[in-house]
Amino acid sequence: MEAVKKVVSYILIGMVVLFTVIALLGIWDVISLERIGWKMITSLIIIFASSAVILFIFSVLIKDNNNQQP
Repeated sequence: MEAVKKVVSYILIGMVVLFTVIALLGIWDVISLERIGWKMITSLIIIFASSAVILFIFSVLIKDNNNQQP
């Protein structure tokens, strides 16, 4: 379970860095943000929804065996 948390953490850090670089490039007019901005927002919504489902699966359906009484 700890390995999954580390992998997800690194993926989220990578996404934050990627979106930050894209936003900075848009602020400096290196790229056009009209189409990219909408794609970023919809991508974040999709990622949020899928992470909520994954969190539900891990917390409800896959129970931690360490919390059970012997």
